[in-house]
Amino acid sequence: MGMSLTVSPIRVERKENEFDLFDTITKSIEKKGYSIKEGDVIVISSKFVSNAQGRLLELDSVRTSNQSNVLSKKFRIKPQFAEVIIRESDKIFGGISGFVISSSDNILAPNAGIDKSNAKKGKVILYPFDPYLVAEQLRRKFFLKYLIHVGIIIVDSRLMPSRVGTTGVAIACSGIEPVLDMRSQKDLEGNPLKVTFQAVVDNLASIANHKMGEGSESQPIAIVRDSGAKLTDRKIKPNEVAVSHEQCVYVRGLKNA
Repeated sequence: MGMSLTVSPIRVERKENEFDLFDTITKSIEKKGYSIKEGDVIVISSKFVSNAQGRLLELDSVRTSNQSNVLSKKFRIKPQFAEVIIRESDKIFGGISGFVISSSDNILAPNAGIDKSNAKKGKVILYPFDPYLVAEQLRRKFFLKYLIHVGIIIVDSRLMPSRVGTTGVAIACSGIEPVLDMRSQKDLEGNPLKVTFQAVVDNLASIANHKMGEGSESQPIAIVRDSGAKLTDRKIKPNEVAVSHEQCVYVRGLKNA
């Protein structure tokens, strides 16, 4: 029998300005009386990473453009907010009143993943800058300080198509094999599996997100232990967990509607 997976959320004192991410994570874990073990996966809220980087923006300070004014009228959002969505998006697909469906860092999301809910009035929180590099640096710092291998996942909460409520999605990871290749495996009836990749980091992101909570809980970190995930020293590339829009069944299917 393998050990059961456990999730331990970690409370962190609220911070106003930019701060040292690794230092804050390790101090918060120690304050709780926990220690990190070999093979642990540390899941960190993307908003927390963004706060550490100072990725907050005063909406009123944003200069609008012709493009953002058009988007603003079309989807009934503030021109400044439209401008930020344009800057943060790789591609804009369309939208409805109040929401622009776009892709940011190759992740499909309403309003490019920009968060108003956890920000002070008039401010928005943007996606972290270079999240894969952040994850990789954290993994290395844990190794240098504690001489242990850990996985790092940066998680964001996300609405899934046609589902109520949010789940977790990994916007970056390091030190952990992000996808389990099951192509050689068979289903219960002995037939080869059709959908043959399991999104390990997204699954762990959702499990941790469930315990970290949304909003006021101030638990932006979770330690996932005995996950059974495979840790690795190789550098994970962003395109390992994302498919291009040309390959995405949702995007392609809706285009053909």
